[in-house]
Amino acid sequence: KFKVKLAASPEELLAAQRLRYDVFVKELGGKGSLVDHDKQLERDTYDPYCDHLLLYDEARNAQKENAVVGVYRILTSERAAELGHFYSEDEFDLDVLKSSGRKLMELGRSCLHPEYRGGSAMLYLWQALSHYIIERGIEILFGVASFHGTQVDTIKEPLSLLYYNHLAPRELRVVAKHPHNQPMDLIVPHELDKKRATLAVPSLIKAYLRLGGFVGEGAFVDRAFNTTDVCLILDTAKLSERQKQIYVQRDPK
Repeated sequence: KFKVKLAASPEELLAAQRLRYDVFVKELGGKGSLVDHDKQLERDTYDPYCDHLLLYDEARNAQKENAVVGVYRILTSERAAELGHFYSEDEFDLDVLKSSGRKLMELGRSCLHPEYRGGSAMLYLWQALSHYIIERGIEILFGVASFHGTQVDTIKEPLSLLYYNHLAPRELRVVAKHPHNQPMDLIVPHELDKKRATLAVPSLIKAYLRLGGFVGEGAFVDRAFNTTDVCLILDTAKLSERQKQIYVQRDPK
């Protein structure tokens, strides 16, 4: 019994931050200046400026467990202007997007409880996002998605696949910042095992690509969070009707 809603209270935000702690800190080995290990909360200075989309499993709620099993953090152009920048700007040069004159929305801190990965949970989150996007007239979505670990040699195949097959057009192509940027064309095309490389691409990135998303140029090696990040960009105007129907077929409220 899934339910999706925006966090509307401090308690709901804390529930999201607890799930983020379980995934980003305990599971993936991340850290940060505002991470609270005593209370097991993963948080940062961006949280107060963001909307937090929460996926609940009501069966867990009945058992008095943390019923939040999925999270998406949303930062709109307007709120980023108040803050002074987007989260992704620490890693990627976003000038090409910010100067486009189009309405932007950054997605981040997306995670699912391990028991809910590979099923319909992410679809529920995406459907809720689609309603958020339509209501606010969002034109371009973007955000950081991660490969686990910072040993780039272990992910050179999927990075190369993304570079050769899904690089953003010039008008949307953000670029990873120095000095932690990493070229993605690590294997020459004729030596790339596309099937093996595709299997190594994280499911969240595949979901964006299926919608017609692209990746920016270069990956960012984030040692603080023990990840190698790529920036995903999606132009909502280029979604086909079939793609729209997948994610807007039911009202998740």
